[in-house]
Amino acid sequence: MKFLNFYKKVLKNNSPDDVFNSFISGLKPSILLWSYFVNWDKVFINAKKIEIALNNFNYLIGKQDFDNEFKFLIKQDPSLIKVIPYLIVRDGSNRLNYKILVDYKNKKFVYEDYDFSKNDPDEEDLEKYLTFVKETGLKNLMVNQKVKNLVDYMIGIEAGIDSNGRKNRSGHCMEDIVEYFINDLCLKSNIEYLKEANSEKIKNKWDIEVPVDKTSRRFDFVLNAENELIIIETNFYSGGGSKLKSTAGEYRNLYDIFNNRYKFIWITDGFGWKTTLNPLRETFDHNEYVFNLNMLELGILEHLVLKTN
Repeated sequence: MKFLNFYKKVLKNNSPDDVFNSFISGLKPSILLWSYFVNWDKVFINAKKIEIALNNFNYLIGKQDFDNEFKFLIKQDPSLIKVIPYLIVRDGSNRLNYKILVDYKNKKFVYEDYDFSKNDPDEEDLEKYLTFVKETGLKNLMVNQKVKNLVDYMIGIEAGIDSNGRKNRSGHCMEDIVEYFINDLCLKSNIEYLKEANSEKIKNKWDIEVPVDKTSRRFDFVLNAENELIIIETNFYSGGGSKLKSTAGEYRNLYDIFNNRYKFIWITDGFGWKTTLNPLRETFDHNEYVFNLNMLELGILEHLVLKTN
């Protein structure tokens, strides 16, 4: 680590051990923002895309002669076929073709293909679609009126799917928080910065070559402070796990790639690091700049970038 005057003056630390202990004691328990929970705009936008079709399918709710009514409805509007998978399959792929294993108990694997992209289904297709809604439980759901409205049902599904994206949103929360500090700093000092920038974007913006460890590498933030490039990566870990050790190693290697050509700052936080102290300490000692949110709060970016006392 590079011992900054900030550590001694602001944190009252006099040694690398003191700084690291201060780092650990200052870790935040959470960065959950209101945006972490459910993105309702996204939920309603996705539901609205198929709202008309869902209202047409509402016709089937409570119908005792479901099989014939289902075929009748599809014949009236074959475009409804494409919506059937949305009612039960929400894996993000939006596929319209499925190869389903229908039997294996005779020690032979038997598959059937289901194609929901057809515009002019024949009777055989209609029977297959009917089988699909039966076997997946959709028929029972509608005949027994376990849902009253498929639009509401889809909103519930979309909300559930969106909640599964919380892990990604946690990363975005960290980026949003750090960007607030970066944006404030850059506005005060007329510094340009890029967000989620790869080497090509940096080259196009400032004609600066930045080496990377992998072609897909995108840096969270890149600042150009008086022709001094500052690269910032961020993450937050509320819980422990093996990933933390590999993350610490990744940013140690990334620091080496820059070969002191550019400033590299790793901003990380979360109680998860309390379970993985040794890998964190190794990177903390190896890299020049490893900060947490508490340090940002106390003005370490201004100290480093603007060279304030």
